[in-house]
Amino acid sequence: MEFRIGQGYDVHALAEGLPMWLGGVQIPSQTGFVAHSDGDVAIHALCDALLGALALGDIGHLFPDTDDRWKGVDSKKLLAAVLDLPALRGWTVVNADITIALQAPKLAPHIDSMRGTLAAVMGISPARVSVKATTTERLGFVGRREGCEVWAIVLIERK
Repeated sequence: MEFRIGQGYDVHALAEGLPMWLGGVQIPSQTGFVAHSDGDVAIHALCDALLGALALGDIGHLFPDTDDRWKGVDSKKLLAAVLDLPALRGWTVVNADITIALQAPKLAPHIDSMRGTLAAVMGISPARVSVKATTTERLGFVGRREGCEVWAIVLIERK
């Protein structure tokens, strides 16, 4: 068996009146993410982790914000497209670990939905997907409610 680890990071600004998508789930909120796609910063970080595991670059190269095909796209479609890349065929996600830093709203009520949604797209058990949420104790741009940042790590295997 062969194993690879990938790490991803993404950040998006928040603005009033936009939808907030995280981990494939719409979160009730007065603010949402400024982005070319649906702005799902958690899925974007996860995509980058998967691509990083095989040294394939990042989602900005695959789905540039200068291409209108990706305008407003559901990020679950981006994740599915990444998993369908020829270089990723034959690889299986062993587990994914995602940390979301967001001051508000509280994400605890949505964690299980995110885990289930992400697991379904990746074709694995929700028990293999960890989603954690934290605040930054009102420090920095996250603490001032200007944006959100997410870190993702994945382990993939090929038998």
